[in-house]
Amino acid sequence: MTAPRLLFLVAALLLAGCATGPTPPDKMSDLELTWFKAETAVPTALGKGVALMGDPDRKALLEGAPHKFPVVVYLHGCTGIADEDRDLMRALAKAGYVVVAPDSMARKFRPLQCSSWYKEGGYNLFVFDFRQAEINFALQQMVASKWADWDNLFLVGVSEGGLAAAHFRGDVFRARVITQWTCHGSTWVRGIDGPEDTPVLAIVRHDDPWYDKDGSQQAGDCGAYFGPKRPGSRSVVLEKGHGHSVIGDDSVVRQIVEFLDRNRK
Repeated sequence: MTAPRLLFLVAALLLAGCATGPTPPDKMSDLELTWFKAETAVPTALGKGVALMGDPDRKALLEGAPHKFPVVVYLHGCTGIADEDRDLMRALAKAGYVVVAPDSMARKFRPLQCSSWYKEGGYNLFVFDFRQAEINFALQQMVASKWADWDNLFLVGVSEGGLAAAHFRGDVFRARVITQWTCHGSTWVRGIDGPEDTPVLAIVRHDDPWYDKDGSQQAGDCGAYFGPKRPGSRSVVLEKGHGHSVIGDDSVVRQIVEFLDRNRK
């Protein structure tokens, strides 16, 4: 290595060490904002309530965790994190999981890919790529954390988030939960892309108004895509109730917790 190049590298390292601290929110990229404004729920051993990842108290609480905890990366639906999501997050935290829900709506540019009024989606297909990037970025942020148990990572998605959970190709998650999506639809969203040996719990309502339409490509359930190589998987089609939501059902919450517990190492 020549002397000028060596001096350049030394100078670059010194400058890197002189960084002025974390990026302020108004200077963050869209992807950084999804993590900074992610909502978190923690086991009672650490605290209680749902708080933002960027909140100094929540950040200090996680960094001071006495040991590593199993982690659920939680993916909200197409209109953002709702109270029903927070209720499920609290239930998962009560069961001993740190729950992190990246906020896709925190992006400065974040159009909806769905219409809750007309109960249909597919308006801005690049949003599906946004959600994959958000999963990857969340994992990147947890790599050096003292609180995330990388032997016990789980992915739970609701509606649009369920689609994202189904299509994440990495093999870091021990199990996945897909709710309020059928795994059916147009060719660019159909099926499950995750590793074939990763257990999946899928839960949808049989008369879901988003999918149960005449001639709909989205009718059905995820069980059609499990195949023989996906052990420990289960597709649940709820016959009772109505509407799109399933996560407000106490029995569904119990099934999700039991499934995650069964797949913990």
